[in-house]
Amino acid sequence: MAKMKEKLEAFKSQMMEYFVGKESVAEDVLICLLAGGHVLLEDVPGVGKTTLARTLAKSMECDFGRIQFTPDTLPGDVIGTTVYRPNTGEFLYREGAVMHQIVLADEINRTSPKTQSSLLEAMAEGQVTVDGKPYALPEPFMVIATQNPVEFLGTYPLPEAQMDRFMMRLSLGYPDGEEERRLAKNFLEGKTVAEIQGVCTAEEVLAWKKEVEKVRLSDGLIKYVQEMVGLTRSEKNFVLGASPRAMLALIRASQAKAFLLGRDFVKPDDVKAVAVNVLHHRLSLTPEAKIRKEDVDRILKELILKTKVPME
Repeated sequence: MAKMKEKLEAFKSQMMEYFVGKESVAEDVLICLLAGGHVLLEDVPGVGKTTLARTLAKSMECDFGRIQFTPDTLPGDVIGTTVYRPNTGEFLYREGAVMHQIVLADEINRTSPKTQSSLLEAMAEGQVTVDGKPYALPEPFMVIATQNPVEFLGTYPLPEAQMDRFMMRLSLGYPDGEEERRLAKNFLEGKTVAEIQGVCTAEEVLAWKKEVEKVRLSDGLIKYVQEMVGLTRSEKNFVLGASPRAMLALIRASQAKAFLLGRDFVKPDDVKAVAVNVLHHRLSLTPEAKIRKEDVDRILKELILKTKVPME
């Protein structure tokens, strides 16, 4: 366990060396990776979303693919197509851009809902189906999608079903003064993602994911998570509460958080640490709440405080 934690720390340190930004965001992306989840990065252009995804892939020697979504991107570009070969009389599968271990779905809300939905099966089941035939995706598999703020022109807001497939929605924000100076220094020194050396392998990541699944939750903590999710469904300011999938995502993310801290059991603090990022993008405000300019995160934090913490 000590050696495993040492490698995880080296992994995280290397990510922060090449990705200049909030350490908490890099840690949350790592939590999603270990929990088998996907990440939605929502922020303005140019704050390092692509760099974060590439750094993650290079650090664990994983295959990296990028899909640059545009209004004319088709589902076949994402999941692949079958091509007829006249010389053999066979139909062969031509892989789509999603056939990589770490996939950057760049500006996902700039493409049509039909193309957006082509990612649903891949994110939920680890496979794609083309002309009725399923094709397994490589492991570990993770989608890191980026999204421009919805008020930008030419965007298609992601539907609730698609949002629910992401374990976390994160925002990088602008770097502070010191981080921005370090970014400039790296730029002048020619320090790029291309020179990153892997600190772990894909096989090791898969082994860590199995260890995360073994992290224990007491019955009291399961009830704690259930009640927290239940409060979002009865909250008058929400027209849409958190789904059962959200509850399972919160459990798995809490296990990954505990694992990162070197424990084989989950504490209430682990749940609280990941709850907002796991739940906030799954909640929809009522029209009245929007008029009053209510804030989802503020309401959610209040609900977390209301949830009775187990005494065990």
